[in-house]
Amino acid sequence: MAFTFIDLFAGIGGFHLAASSLGGRCVFASEIDQCARKVYEANFGFEPAGDITKIDADDIPDHEALFAGFPCQPFSIIGSQLGFDDIRGTLFFDIARILKSKKPKFFILENVKRICGHNNGQTMRVILDTLQSIGYSNLYWRILNALDFGLPQKRERTIIVGFLSRAARFEFPTGRKMAPLAKILEPEESVGKKYFASERIAAKRRATHKSSYKLSLWHENKNGNIASYPYSCALRANASYNYLLVNGQRRLTERELLRLQGFPDSFKFINNYNQTRKQTGNAVPVNMIRSVLEVALKSWAKAEIIAAKARDLVI
Repeated sequence: MAFTFIDLFAGIGGFHLAASSLGGRCVFASEIDQCARKVYEANFGFEPAGDITKIDADDIPDHEALFAGFPCQPFSIIGSQLGFDDIRGTLFFDIARILKSKKPKFFILENVKRICGHNNGQTMRVILDTLQSIGYSNLYWRILNALDFGLPQKRERTIIVGFLSRAARFEFPTGRKMAPLAKILEPEESVGKKYFASERIAAKRRATHKSSYKLSLWHENKNGNIASYPYSCALRANASYNYLLVNGQRRLTERELLRLQGFPDSFKFINNYNQTRKQTGNAVPVNMIRSVLEVALKSWAKAEIIAAKARDLVI
């Protein structure tokens, strides 16, 4: 189904990948991080605009869908949890500003799981009330997990879907079976020595933990506790260098990090390792977004048919 979209807080293009695979054409993108913009350009052929707070809505082309994985640090358990008291939290209102001006047919927003309960639910209430006040009274939201969409990563995210038409009916997809961890890992013999933790670190992990799984990712939390699972915990942009180790021995390669987020092997990464870790930690799970978008497109199409029939009856 052909449609136009804009990609706000675009990162390296997770929304773009999902949308273009379903017939979408991106008419505008915005991302403040220079390194992420270069990766986006290398893969999609144009560099996103910069700081969205400095872009007039009138300068953004008309579009049918708006996508935004707006900054999550103000609401994350990893961050300070200041919410709208953090300047990054107010970036939601730039999304609202553009929605109010351009009135796309529908939108999909993504943020961390914790935003739902932040400030005793008041933050989510403000978001939903704001969206309703600008004409999007047909709203749906749910916490989804990348594990349920064919990715071996426990990444729980709040997804908000809104339609301009009251006739649109939407149900979140239920997902599918988790992919095995082995599917995203490269052959061990092809992984360079630079990815392996020092013997001191590996020995320390082995001394404190024994995994129940033949193949697992060992996760060290903020308190230094070690756990292992046959999948990854949520990738984080600013985590410690060795917080995730394959079988307690080595770090994930750039390609493995991208695969955990559903990026195809054709996707180009052009920055250093630390930048790629940051960019994948900030990305949206492509599989999950694509599944949500598939349903949203069908909902929008049906609403358009209902609206057309209503116009014909009036005529």
